[in-house]
Formats: sequence, C-alpha cells, structure tokens
Amino acid sequence: MEYVGIHKKGELSLSELIKSVKEKADFQKAGAVAMFVGVVRGETVGGENVEGLELEAYEEKANRVLGGICEELKKREGVVDVQIHHFVGEFGVGEDLVYVVVAGAHRENVFGVLKEAVERYKHEAPVFKKEHLVDEAGISSESYWVSEREAQEKRRKK
Repeated sequence: MEYVGIHKKGELSLSELIKSVKEKADFQKAGAVAMFVGVVRGETVGGENVEGLELEAYEEKANRVLGGICEELKKREGVVDVQIHHFVGEFGVGEDLVYVVVAGAHRENVFGVLKEAVERYKHEAPVFKKEHLVDEAGISSESYWVSEREAQEKRRKK
C-alpha cells in the first residue's frame, strides 16, 4: 500500500491505515496518534441539501504534493509518521473522503502537525469537488464544481 496519495473509493480502510502506521519501524517511538477523517457533509455552507459529491484529482501532481507535505511535516520534532490519503470517486453523505494521520512521541507533537497537514492538503493538492444538490422534495436540482460556484458567488457579490 502507498503510504500517501490518491486512492479510489474503498481502496483503503481506517483499520488498514492504523495497521500500516503501527507496523512502521519507527512506531516504537510513538506515544500518540491523531487522526482526521473528512466526510461528505449533508449541506452546503449556504444551507442547501447535498445529495453527494464527485471527487477527481490530477493524480500524479496530487501524489507529489501530498507526499511532499508528509515528508516535510515528518521532519518536525517528535513526529514519527504523517500520512494523507485522499479518495476519488462518487460519494454519498457521511462517506469518508480523506484520512490524515500523525504519529508522534507525545500528544503535543501531533495536534498542530495534524491541523497543518489538513489545511495544507486542502489548499495545495489538485483535488476537485463537484457537489450534487437536491431540493426539499428530494429531486436533484443542481450539480457544480465547487470552484465554479465560488467564482459565481464572488461575481454576484461585486
């Protein structure tokens, strides 16, 4: 299994991820493991109902970016391992989209690095999200790539 990168939906489970972290030779130095699991939210920031998401990635570049973030953060004092696994495919509300895990000597070593890893992958990795919305009657009403929608909303506000 690749230790970081883009995966098709279902290629990696949380239990497999935790097992891979614990099997690394340096894990004996760890006293804490912190994890972030990103899931599909059932509504947009504006309160619209989300039916699901479609995620795509420029995989080659995303794998390099995610790997670079992990390698850089692993150099922090007390950090034993950093892994970012982002999924692509079609997802329903509540399904897992991304796993970020940080193992370190102490809890103080892991929380800040975990937060930085999450913020960085969201801004740096070329992963693209398409939201599928439904109206109150449960009928599909709109689908859009999130960056397109954000650009439209910015133009409307001007």
